[in-house]
Amino acid sequence: MGYLKRTEPRSPQRGVVISKAMTVTQSPASRLLAEKARVDDVGAIRRLIDYWVQTDVVLPRTEGEIYETLRDFVVVRDEDRIAAAGALHIEWKDLAEIKSLVVAPEYQGQGLGSLVVEACLDEAVELDMKTVFALTTSPEFFEKCGFTQAAVSSFPLKVWNECLRCPKYARCDEIAVAIDLRSRAPR
Repeated sequence: MGYLKRTEPRSPQRGVVISKAMTVTQSPASRLLAEKARVDDVGAIRRLIDYWVQTDVVLPRTEGEIYETLRDFVVVRDEDRIAAAGALHIEWKDLAEIKSLVVAPEYQGQGLGSLVVEACLDEAVELDMKTVFALTTSPEFFEKCGFTQAAVSSFPLKVWNECLRCPKYARCDEIAVAIDLRSRAPR
Protein backbone atom coordinates (compact mmCIF):
# COMPACT_ATOMS: atom_id res chain seq x y z
CA MET A 1 0.00 0.00 0.00
CA GLY A 2 2.61 2.48 -1.04
CA TYR A 3 0.06 5.20 -1.83
CA LEU A 4 -0.85 5.70 1.82
CA LYS A 5 0.92 8.51 3.61
CA ARG A 6 2.27 7.74 7.04
CA THR A 7 2.12 10.41 9.72
CA GLU A 8 3.87 10.58 13.06
CA PRO A 9 2.35 8.49 15.86
CA ARG A 10 0.80 10.27 18.83
CA SER A 11 2.83 8.16 21.24
CA PRO A 12 4.95 5.03 21.00
CA GLN A 13 2.05 2.94 22.32
CA ARG A 14 -0.74 4.23 20.09
CA GLY A 15 -1.76 3.97 16.47
CA VAL A 16 -0.40 5.60 13.37
CA VAL A 17 -3.00 7.28 11.19
CA ILE A 18 -2.03 6.71 7.58
CA SER A 19 -5.13 8.09 5.90
CA LYS A 20 -8.60 9.32 6.77
CA ALA A 21 -10.02 6.12 5.33
CA MET A 22 -7.76 3.65 7.12
CA THR A 23 -6.04 3.58 10.46
CA VAL A 24 -3.25 1.13 11.14
CA THR A 25 -2.57 0.60 14.82
CA GLN A 26 0.83 -0.63 15.92
CA SER A 27 1.25 -3.06 18.80
CA PRO A 28 3.01 -1.49 21.78
CA ALA A 29 4.83 -4.77 22.41
CA SER A 30 6.07 -5.46 18.91
CA ARG A 31 6.35 -4.48 15.30
CA LEU A 32 2.97 -5.99 14.42
CA LEU A 33 0.17 -3.92 12.90
CA ALA A 34 -3.60 -4.25 12.79
CA GLU A 35 -4.94 -3.80 9.28
CA LYS A 36 -8.04 -4.52 7.24
CA ALA A 37 -8.40 -8.18 6.26
CA ARG A 38 -7.95 -9.33 2.68
CA VAL A 39 -9.65 -12.13 0.77
CA ASP A 40 -6.54 -14.29 1.12
CA ASP A 41 -6.93 -14.09 4.93
CA VAL A 42 -10.30 -15.88 5.10
CA GLY A 43 -8.90 -19.40 5.55
CA ALA A 44 -6.55 -18.31 8.32
CA ILE A 45 -9.30 -16.34 10.07
CA ARG A 46 -11.58 -19.37 9.90
CA ARG A 47 -8.91 -21.69 11.34
CA LEU A 48 -8.24 -19.26 14.19
CA ILE A 49 -11.95 -18.95 14.97
CA ASP A 50 -12.37 -22.75 14.75
CA TYR A 51 -9.55 -23.22 17.27
CA TRP A 52 -11.33 -21.02 19.85
CA VAL A 53 -14.77 -22.51 19.06
CA GLN A 54 -13.36 -25.81 20.40
CA THR A 55 -12.80 -24.13 23.79
CA ASP A 56 -16.24 -22.44 23.71
CA VAL A 57 -14.66 -18.96 23.70
CA VAL A 58 -16.25 -17.72 20.46
CA LEU A 59 -19.18 -18.71 18.32
CA PRO A 60 -18.58 -20.60 15.10
CA ARG A 61 -18.44 -18.74 11.78
CA THR A 62 -18.65 -20.50 8.45
CA GLU A 63 -16.22 -19.63 5.71
CA GLY A 64 -19.17 -18.15 3.82
CA GLU A 65 -20.03 -15.89 6.77
CA ILE A 66 -16.44 -14.69 6.94
CA TYR A 67 -16.42 -13.90 3.21
CA GLU A 68 -19.75 -12.05 3.56
CA THR A 69 -18.43 -9.94 6.43
CA LEU A 70 -14.78 -9.71 5.38
CA ARG A 71 -14.92 -5.92 5.24
CA ASP A 72 -15.74 -5.99 8.97
CA PHE A 73 -12.51 -7.83 9.84
CA VAL A 74 -9.21 -6.49 11.07
CA VAL A 75 -6.20 -8.80 11.30
CA VAL A 76 -2.78 -8.67 12.88
CA ARG A 77 -0.30 -10.18 10.48
CA ASP A 78 3.08 -11.55 11.53
CA GLU A 79 4.78 -11.83 8.16
CA ASP A 80 2.63 -14.42 6.34
CA ARG A 81 0.68 -15.56 9.42
CA ILE A 82 -2.52 -14.19 10.98
CA ALA A 83 -1.76 -13.72 14.69
CA ALA A 84 -5.10 -12.13 15.65
CA ALA A 85 -8.41 -11.11 14.13
CA GLY A 86 -11.68 -9.46 15.01
CA ALA A 87 -14.59 -7.74 13.33
CA LEU A 88 -16.45 -4.47 13.76
CA HIS A 89 -20.01 -5.16 12.66
CA ILE A 90 -22.45 -2.29 12.18
CA GLU A 91 -25.74 -3.12 13.92
CA TRP A 92 -27.59 0.16 13.41
CA LYS A 93 -26.99 3.82 12.57
CA ASP A 94 -25.05 4.52 15.77
CA LEU A 95 -24.32 1.05 17.14
CA ALA A 96 -21.59 -1.46 16.27
CA GLU A 97 -20.40 -4.74 17.73
CA ILE A 98 -16.95 -6.26 18.06
CA LYS A 99 -17.27 -9.91 17.05
CA SER A 100 -15.07 -12.96 16.59
CA LEU A 101 -12.12 -11.48 18.49
CA VAL A 102 -9.42 -14.17 18.47
CA VAL A 103 -5.67 -14.33 19.10
CA ALA A 104 -3.51 -17.31 18.16
CA PRO A 105 -2.42 -19.21 21.29
CA GLU A 106 1.28 -18.51 20.75
CA TYR A 107 0.58 -14.76 20.62
CA GLN A 108 -1.49 -14.60 23.81
CA GLY A 109 -0.45 -11.94 26.32
CA GLN A 110 1.31 -9.71 23.76
CA GLY A 111 -1.40 -7.06 23.46
CA LEU A 112 -2.73 -8.21 20.09
CA GLY A 113 -6.34 -8.49 21.27
CA SER A 114 -6.18 -4.91 22.52
CA LEU A 115 -4.59 -3.90 19.22
CA VAL A 116 -7.53 -5.34 17.27
CA VAL A 117 -10.05 -3.70 19.62
CA GLU A 118 -8.33 -0.31 19.27
CA ALA A 119 -8.35 -0.61 15.47
CA CYS A 120 -12.07 -1.44 15.57
CA LEU A 121 -12.78 1.49 17.89
CA ASP A 122 -10.80 3.84 15.63
CA GLU A 123 -12.91 2.74 12.68
CA ALA A 124 -16.11 3.12 14.71
CA VAL A 125 -15.15 6.72 15.55
CA GLU A 126 -14.45 7.41 11.85
CA LEU A 127 -17.91 6.01 11.04
CA ASP A 128 -19.53 8.25 13.70
CA MET A 129 -20.74 5.32 15.78
CA LYS A 130 -21.91 6.35 19.25
CA THR A 131 -21.65 2.98 20.97
CA VAL A 132 -19.66 -0.20 20.43
CA PHE A 133 -20.53 -3.34 22.34
CA ALA A 134 -19.39 -6.93 22.59
CA LEU A 135 -20.76 -10.12 24.05
CA THR A 136 -17.95 -11.91 25.79
CA THR A 137 -16.92 -14.54 28.31
CA SER A 138 -13.95 -12.28 29.19
CA PRO A 139 -15.44 -8.98 30.36
CA GLU A 140 -12.23 -8.14 32.25
CA PHE A 141 -10.31 -7.93 28.98
CA PHE A 142 -12.80 -5.46 27.51
CA GLU A 143 -12.91 -3.45 30.73
CA LYS A 144 -9.14 -2.93 30.35
CA CYS A 145 -9.95 -1.51 26.90
CA GLY A 146 -12.38 1.03 28.39
CA PHE A 147 -15.65 -0.89 28.13
CA THR A 148 -18.13 -1.26 30.99
CA GLN A 149 -20.59 -4.05 31.64
CA ALA A 150 -24.08 -3.52 30.23
CA ALA A 151 -27.37 -5.38 30.10
CA VAL A 152 -27.83 -7.54 27.00
CA SER A 153 -31.34 -6.09 26.82
CA SER A 154 -29.69 -2.75 25.95
CA PHE A 155 -29.06 -4.23 22.50
CA PRO A 156 -32.45 -5.54 21.33
CA LEU A 157 -31.43 -5.56 17.66
CA LYS A 158 -28.65 -7.99 18.50
CA VAL A 159 -30.95 -10.21 20.53
CA TRP A 160 -33.63 -10.38 17.86
CA ASN A 161 -31.30 -10.58 14.85
CA GLU A 162 -28.74 -13.05 16.08
CA CYS A 163 -29.01 -14.24 19.67
CA LEU A 164 -32.30 -16.06 19.16
CA ARG A 165 -30.62 -18.20 16.46
CA CYS A 166 -27.54 -18.91 18.56
CA PRO A 167 -26.96 -22.50 19.70
CA LYS A 168 -26.00 -21.13 23.14
CA TYR A 169 -29.14 -19.00 23.53
CA ALA A 170 -30.74 -21.11 26.28
CA ARG A 171 -27.44 -21.43 28.16
CA CYS A 172 -25.74 -18.17 27.23
CA ASP A 173 -22.68 -17.43 29.36
CA GLU A 174 -21.68 -14.22 27.61
CA ILE A 175 -21.68 -10.83 29.29
CA ALA A 176 -22.45 -7.62 27.42
CA VAL A 177 -19.88 -4.83 27.54
CA ALA A 178 -20.11 -1.44 25.86
CA ILE A 179 -18.16 1.75 25.32
CA ASP A 180 -19.59 5.20 24.61
CA LEU A 181 -17.57 6.77 21.79
CA ARG A 182 -19.13 10.24 21.88
CA SER A 183 -16.29 11.66 23.96
CA ARG A 184 -13.56 9.75 22.11
CA ALA A 185 -11.69 11.96 19.67
CA PRO A 186 -10.64 10.54 16.30
CA ARG A 187 -6.98 9.52 16.33
